[in-house]
Amino acid sequence: MLKVHDLRSCYGRIEALHGVSLHVSQGEMVVVIGANGAGKTTLLRAISGVQPVSEGSVTFLGRRIDSVAPHKLVALGVAQVPEGRQIFEPLSVEDNLRLGAWSRRAQGRSNEKVLDWVYGSFPMLHEMRERPAGSLSGGQQQMLAIGRALMSSPSLLLLDEPSMGLAPLIVQQIFNTLVDLRRQGLTILLVEQNANAALAVADRAYVMETGALILEGEAGRIAADPRVREAYLGHRPKTKETTID
Repeated sequence: MLKVHDLRSCYGRIEALHGVSLHVSQGEMVVVIGANGAGKTTLLRAISGVQPVSEGSVTFLGRRIDSVAPHKLVALGVAQVPEGRQIFEPLSVEDNLRLGAWSRRAQGRSNEKVLDWVYGSFPMLHEMRERPAGSLSGGQQQMLAIGRALMSSPSLLLLDEPSMGLAPLIVQQIFNTLVDLRRQGLTILLVEQNANAALAVADRAYVMETGALILEGEAGRIAADPRVREAYLGHRPKTKETTID
């Protein structure tokens, strides 16, 4: 469904992505893990058209999209949940959701069935649909941001650090919801610092460092790699004990 080939992107004279290549097949959940500053957000922004691409290509369903405007990408079926959620706090929960469906309205399509589906995926949002979005907790706002993206009926969902700043129980709830969405046929590309949570639910994984991908493979194999376990999963290699006579 998505193919990124030799992608390069710069901030001024500083190159942030150094020839990144990856692919996401239809129905997969793929995760890109890496430390803060590795280039994960830049990668998603380049795919979704927010960050300019200096070299390389991004192909979605066989069509080059690296020069397509972000709002047109949404209409094509690509939706991104940005880092930090970026909801409209004064507006109600439901108004935030309906704003996510502007591309459907432009195509003359009904939003009500999609809205019901989103409420079914996040029952809490239905209970709080009339409340100002700014009154929700951080976890609830993250669910709202995901629901808003789903209102455009995307084929590909891009998520940028959905676990950031959230309690472990809320993180688990969000990742369980992502698994359910994947089971319903949604294709997901996720970038995440919480490698433990992400690798537990993903089909495949990439490891990113300083703007380049250094490892890729099936998520379980990546999670078992000693380098990944030490750098991202909190495991330290055992060392032999020494004694002093």
